[in-house]
Amino acid sequence: MDKHSIDNDIPVAALEGSLKDYTVPVGPDLVARTGGFFDWQDLRRHHGLWPYARSTESAPKTYCSVRTDSGQAVEGVNFASQDYLSLSSHPHLKDVAIEAIKAYGVHSAGSGALLGNTANSLALARKLSDFLEGKEVVLYPTGWSAGFASVQGFVRRDDHVVMDVLTHSCLQEGARAATPNVHQFGHLNCYGLGRRLKQIREKDKQAGILVVTESLFSMHSDVPDFETMRALCDEYGATLLVDCAHDFGAMGRDGLGNLATAGMLDAADVLIGSFSKTFASNGGFVAVKGRAAAEYLKYFSATHTFSNALSPVQAATVSAAVDIVRSPEGAQLRERLMDNILYLRRRMGEAGLQTLGEPSAIVPVRVGQEALGRLVSGLLPRYGAIANLVEYPAVPRGDSRFRFQVMAGHTHEDVDKVVKALSDAMGEGALHVGALSGRVVQAV
Repeated sequence: MDKHSIDNDIPVAALEGSLKDYTVPVGPDLVARTGGFFDWQDLRRHHGLWPYARSTESAPKTYCSVRTDSGQAVEGVNFASQDYLSLSSHPHLKDVAIEAIKAYGVHSAGSGALLGNTANSLALARKLSDFLEGKEVVLYPTGWSAGFASVQGFVRRDDHVVMDVLTHSCLQEGARAATPNVHQFGHLNCYGLGRRLKQIREKDKQAGILVVTESLFSMHSDVPDFETMRALCDEYGATLLVDCAHDFGAMGRDGLGNLATAGMLDAADVLIGSFSKTFASNGGFVAVKGRAAAEYLKYFSATHTFSNALSPVQAATVSAAVDIVRSPEGAQLRERLMDNILYLRRRMGEAGLQTLGEPSAIVPVRVGQEALGRLVSGLLPRYGAIANLVEYPAVPRGDSRFRFQVMAGHTHEDVDKVVKALSDAMGEGALHVGALSGRVVQAV
């Protein structure tokens, strides 16, 4: 078989179906009933159509060696890693991490409530507070745990959460854990948000309402209307939470992201962020406007009290990354990142491929039907490129896409390579879908 060819014997079942089909398995044996999902997953895996759970065999740089979860080794230009300013292999950060290990070891050995803090984590919290213009900062071991805590820590059973339908799973799970009163509004639809808030306040004048959005949505690369959302929260007595995981540090003149660019940094009552996209480490934070709220979170958000704190090496690494983000070097890295973003979007358009959303380090490129997306994802590494396929239910049915994640360290040559790889893989995948058109139906 030619290295770029597709198996002509792919069964229809490997091109149909979705994860959603297995969300609610049936049967009394909680363990045994997982078999249906595994059979479907393994069928895709066997035919090279399972693009998830890959592992890196080198640093996640702009060119990377990868192994699939079935053990196949591939390598190519890397647009699949979240390292927007290319700091994960920065020499200074590696030196800082080594020194932190020498001083503190590798483990925090406790939660933030029970001796898990270190001098490094306390210094990081102060540094982030200064960066965020005086907000009080609470640190968490992962960005997911910070997002979950930001809702679960404040919201109680009689309160209401009103969320953009596309908010991250950590926020949605935090809402479900806190209250049965969870409401969704259409993506970026401020009219729908206002209608929801009006309905809630007409029935309940006293309950708390938390409005939840993101400053950059990672599947669509789009941005909400912060000013209108703030006005609606003021009108109906609601609290505004903004998740800035994907733009904080990487976008904006000073690295403060889309909120600051819009002049609305103070609009968020609760601001959450992740270190794993820009700051070269696991971890996250919740920032609030007063110490009382911060202290409450430390003892009433489960993922702070009952999870081990950031390790000393993580805290030291993030702290050094914050210094770079705020320095002239950080400004130069953001300029290089945006240059790469705009160049990738332009080159994709010139190749006849459709990019979605607004310019950011996430460049979604539409594919369409799930069958085509899976075939292209299997082909892309054979053409020397690595990128992440996103399919239903993470995005609408029939609207699969590749989410290209751009780094400051990419070159225009890297961009040209990935555009050509995707164009070639799309062409071959479309031919194969055409040959199978009598057998393949739209994935459900």
